[in-house]
Amino acid sequence: MKKLIPPLARRTPTAAVAPPAPATAARLGWLDALRGIAALIVALHHFDVLRMLPFGGFVWRNFDMGVFGVMLFFIVSGYIIPASLERRGDVRAFWIGRIFRIYPALIAGLAVSMLILPAGDGSVALLRTGDDLASLVANGLMLQDVLGVVNAMNVTWTLTYEMIFYFFVTALFTRGLHRHSGAIAVGFAAVALAVGTALGTHLLTDGIGSTRLLVLVVAAIVLVGFAGVLSGNRKLTATGAVLLGVTGLVLITLNSRAPGFETWMIFATMFAGTIVYRVQHGQLARFPGLLCLGFVVLAGVLTGWLYNRGATADATWTSGWKAWSVAYLAAWALFGLGYLLRARRFPKVLTWLGAVSFSVYLLHIALVHTVGPLVGVPPMPSSTLGKVVWTALFLAVLLTASHLMYRLVELPMQGVGRRVQKAVDRRWPRPVPAGPAARAQAPDREPEPASRS
Repeated sequence: MKKLIPPLARRTPTAAVAPPAPATAARLGWLDALRGIAALIVALHHFDVLRMLPFGGFVWRNFDMGVFGVMLFFIVSGYIIPASLERRGDVRAFWIGRIFRIYPALIAGLAVSMLILPAGDGSVALLRTGDDLASLVANGLMLQDVLGVVNAMNVTWTLTYEMIFYFFVTALFTRGLHRHSGAIAVGFAAVALAVGTALGTHLLTDGIGSTRLLVLVVAAIVLVGFAGVLSGNRKLTATGAVLLGVTGLVLITLNSRAPGFETWMIFATMFAGTIVYRVQHGQLARFPGLLCLGFVVLAGVLTGWLYNRGATADATWTSGWKAWSVAYLAAWALFGLGYLLRARRFPKVLTWLGAVSFSVYLLHIALVHTVGPLVGVPPMPSSTLGKVVWTALFLAVLLTASHLMYRLVELPMQGVGRRVQKAVDRRWPRPVPAGPAARAQAPDREPEPASRS
């Protein structure tokens, strides 16, 4: 199945930084609620819910549910990921947490999907591309979407952009540049506006002439970088982080699969999410922060209008510029509403849905492709009652399976990650923080990965 998206910093003196506050359900509830809503929208998008609605065609032409879910997840990730790293003040601990947060669920999702999908289903392509080595290595590093390799699961393309965002955040932190989120977000958005679709895709792959060679070269560089960031040594950590950051920048510039404006706006959006965090906690002056944020949002709307047309719209799997731009703006509007209501306690069903959102993301396509044939879908039910029953059945199976994977895989493996981190710290004591000593105020739990369509 195709990837569906239809289709100027003000430094605050250390002494003035508020001490880290304990996380509370109310404090994090708004982020969980946003993740939960985004996960549900993405699942229903791939469920093709618009085909069941009388006004579905109008919505499809003017609002792309996939872009909405993608961008909302990226905004949330941009808000919380840098905060997590800065709270820890320890690059090694951050990466151990990320590894145990993402990989166990990803591996479990792949295994479940391969076991339950009907024969011939293309939703899982791992070891089915004709080059098993390139497939395993590229997907294992979660860089497949910028290495010209088919995604192990058709939904995992977005994890590539999340991984490269981690590269950027780590590199900036070790160089003491992490507070410049405003300028960085504006820079990415400006490149998206200026470059648009001028640069081709897969330029490195085409230039080298061998996907496997590119994969192996990049893998060697990335593993050296990881060795540095996991070393606990200040100089090696900084060197490894910069190596990862530069590698990520080269890959998204010269070898992204997506059109240039989409790739650059993804990172502009994530760093704009960080702007919100900086302004909230007094690390960035309100007026310049809002100016930078406004520029990114405007750029997201304009890039859709300028570039998301014709063949390019086909490449982003949208119906045209309106679908892109309206969805992008709507993602920011919902995030803004959540931010304004952040002090309130959100319904438990939404915060629970946010907690299981990564499992929802990994399992939803495999389940709709498995459950559908069992109940005779497709074709879509013709009656209203049939459509409601089919939707309810799908959501019930999906949410039950996602809750089980969250409880049986995600939570236990996060606990293993914490134990591994403590064991590493005992074996190689007190890694020197590779960044400023002051820690930003941040949630004290491992953030969820941003899950997208």
